[in-house]
Amino acid sequence: MLRELKIKWLKWIDGIDLTEKKIEEILESYDFHELDIEAALESNQRARIDSYDDYLFLTLHFPKYNQLQKIYNLNEFHVFVGKDFLITLRDFEWQYIDDIYNRYEIKEENEYDVEISPGLVLYEIIQAMLEKMFQVSSNIRKDIRMIEKEVFRKSSSPLVKDILIKKRNIIVLKHMFQPQMWVLIALENHMKKLFNDDIEAYFEDLEDKLQRIITDILVLEEQVESLEDAFKSLIDIQTNWIIRLLTIFSAFMLPLTFVTSFYGMNIDLPYQDSPEIAYISMFWSLVILWVIFWVFLKRRKV
Repeated sequence: MLRELKIKWLKWIDGIDLTEKKIEEILESYDFHELDIEAALESNQRARIDSYDDYLFLTLHFPKYNQLQKIYNLNEFHVFVGKDFLITLRDFEWQYIDDIYNRYEIKEENEYDVEISPGLVLYEIIQAMLEKMFQVSSNIRKDIRMIEKEVFRKSSSPLVKDILIKKRNIIVLKHMFQPQMWVLIALENHMKKLFNDDIEAYFEDLEDKLQRIITDILVLEEQVESLEDAFKSLIDIQTNWIIRLLTIFSAFMLPLTFVTSFYGMNIDLPYQDSPEIAYISMFWSLVILWVIFWVFLKRRKV
């Protein structure tokens, strides 16, 4: 999807999941560096910012949640910003950006409270995505609390998967946002040069928000690692208890095995020549022992 919006003298081009050919057509109408065009066509870029006399090119990353796999995927957001234009390119829809676009689309020119600039619109977009991250970290924190309760209530293999998924998500978010701090710092300096000093305060606010997000992610990382250590400790304690129980059971059965072997080989027993009785006795003995052992383990919640 490609859409274009004119806000006073500002042109905002927003492209969602465009083909490489379409992206090239849009960017080649401007005097952009060929390396920036190439970077906008590629995927899995690192966070970056390139500064020129008349425009900036930056690549940022924000998480996209996969409902089916319950994991966060890294998604890129390419931006070209100049004094009278803003070009945003992405591979997926963001409701937050759509809301900003729709709000500007329905406004009349005389309704703007402040002087509109591409830098201000870009600030609103980045701010909206960072605000969303506070909700993401809050959701992860709630999930960790729920898993923590489950860990101390019962130990099961689904918990292992849940812990590993949360750990993987936190690592993805950490690697996604930490490199972007220097990008926002550089963006603040370049925005000051490209527009005016007033906009600097807006991007300082973005730096503060990003720093809070990174701090939250680091705290979540410590929490999930602590939870993983607690889970492993409980599993080790449970495993040691089971091994001790099996050892006691084996030690208990050893003298019985010796007695029955000696008794069976040296003393005549009723029906000892009947193979059916031997099989029946062996079968029911094993069933009774298995039921007793199973009931014992269930009562101990093993």
